[in-house]
Amino acid sequence: MGVTPPTNGLAADISGAFSYPPLVTTPADDDDWSYEEAFARHRGLIAPEEQTRLRESRVAIVGMGGVGGIDLVTLARLGIGRFTIADPDVFEVCNTNRQYGATRSNLNRPKVEVMERVVRDINPEVEIRVFRDRVGQHNAAAFLEGADVLVDALDAFEIDARRVLFRQAARQNIFALGAGPVGFSTVWVIFDPRGMTFDRYFDLSDRMDQVEKFVAYMVGMAPKSTQRPYVDLSELSVMNRTGPSAGLACQLAGGIIGAEVLKILLGRGPRYTAPHFHQFDAYLGRYIRRRLRSGNRHPWQRIKRWWLTRFLRKEAHLPSNPPRAPAGEDLRS
Repeated sequence: MGVTPPTNGLAADISGAFSYPPLVTTPADDDDWSYEEAFARHRGLIAPEEQTRLRESRVAIVGMGGVGGIDLVTLARLGIGRFTIADPDVFEVCNTNRQYGATRSNLNRPKVEVMERVVRDINPEVEIRVFRDRVGQHNAAAFLEGADVLVDALDAFEIDARRVLFRQAARQNIFALGAGPVGFSTVWVIFDPRGMTFDRYFDLSDRMDQVEKFVAYMVGMAPKSTQRPYVDLSELSVMNRTGPSAGLACQLAGGIIGAEVLKILLGRGPRYTAPHFHQFDAYLGRYIRRRLRSGNRHPWQRIKRWWLTRFLRKEAHLPSNPPRAPAGEDLRS
């Protein structure tokens, strides 16, 4: 039997109670915006003079993808007033699960262009320098000019570019760090320009091939590998430059970068720099911090590197003993 709708206007009243006017957006007037009001809720966590220091600081972030975009937004919302960013790529559909700027409206748009717009919408006073080319030996010094901290948000497979940047950061007396997603966890290592170098901690050299470099980097970032029980390594491919990743781990990494950069810029301690490593696994509810005294040269690290290198070569049908590059200038120091 059908239900006869009420004729006394009740239906219209109910319908009206749950209807909303159309959303109208009006561009904000910069005259209505003030830095002090925008970051006033930091009071009780960050002193006014410290907030001024953040406002005057510059952070260089290389990579605007999985973690870089999130790092940038996290630091912008801390009130950091100056940035240098770099990324030559555009957003693609396959970035959707983890990258801040990866939306349908941003497909095929340059990552640096999208993220610059996002940050200027957060803080219209921000000073931001944009590098649309790859950062390498030819422009690393220019990229780091005036920076107080280097944040590494490069793709996990970009080892050679990392070596150049971390070496240049040490030359320019700049702290350098990166936090990356591993499974449902984040891992991070901080490099003091006066401490253990990037190449020494990861035990990298020019004579290694790309598989060996990638393995050394991953094993050095996550020596305890809390993610190992739930990650399917068969989905990891050095040749295709792909691997399992999740947005929630990138968000964890962004929070870590925010906390560690804040401590560096404000001189707060303690800071556990290399050879210390960190891993927080939200899935397992575990946080690990250890001191890996000899870095990746530790015997257990060598065994892990040997096993993972062998596994990845077998998966990719690569020779077990590929030819070595000729000896040249070694970036390790």
